[in-house]
Amino acid sequence: MLDWNDLHHFVVLAREGTLSAAARALRVDHATVARRIAALEAAVALKLVDRRARHYALTDDGKRIAATARAMEDIAFAVERAMLASKPGIGGQVSISAPPSLANALIAPRLIALRRRHPNILIRLIGEKRSASLTRREADLALRLSRPAEPGLVARKIGHFGFGLYGAPAYLKDTPQHSFAFIAYDESMEDAPQQQWLKMVAGKRDIVLRTSDLENQAAAARAGVGLAALPHFLGDGDSGLERYRTNQKPVGRDVWLVVHRDIRHAPAVRAVMEFLAGCMRRQ
Repeated sequence: MLDWNDLHHFVVLAREGTLSAAARALRVDHATVARRIAALEAAVALKLVDRRARHYALTDDGKRIAATARAMEDIAFAVERAMLASKPGIGGQVSISAPPSLANALIAPRLIALRRRHPNILIRLIGEKRSASLTRREADLALRLSRPAEPGLVARKIGHFGFGLYGAPAYLKDTPQHSFAFIAYDESMEDAPQQQWLKMVAGKRDIVLRTSDLENQAAAARAGVGLAALPHFLGDGDSGLERYRTNQKPVGRDVWLVVHRDIRHAPAVRAVMEFLAGCMRRQ
């Protein structure tokens, strides 16, 4: 009998392409992925990967088994979703994927209210910019800044937040407008509306720092490096920052609450969905 965990690790490697990416997706270390794949090769008595210096390449046998195993993976996840949907009572683990800024500022500080109301629910909060796969049970619920198009998902808009330009009070007082410097995302967020808005406001003035992390942007703005485009829920409550008013049309993002249709009626999932919607209403 094959070990499903071994096969699952192999399917994720085949999908992600590298050991490091597979390890991140599975939330294990590289050695665990390598060990699971070696165990699967021993069980089927086939060489499934060519081990090269920087990555694993699937052999022809590996490609055939990966293609077949993907269907098994889909069935396994469907069974997991069915089991979760059938659990009685409001309890057990519910995982939430959300952008780091929302997870840190709007969800984590309010989890005590959820604990008081539903003490048997255990939360796994994943702050990440990528979109977790709800079909593959990488998370049970997700907050996203755009409406998903993946089949099987149900989404509803639960909120909206705006962006503003923020800088240190002393920087705004002492720096002429024509000398303002700006802090922006790196190329990973180049197409984001707030990035395009910031670049429009900056015009020909310098973008002196680019970083993928919003907390880094806020810290740099607080230190007087320049102006950053931050969500109002981050900037307005920060005593080290002051909002700079601009005549440009404001920009904002919608927040979508996303769940797989198979589990949307599970009592624990419903309770956490109500909690997340409340978090956005309160902000």
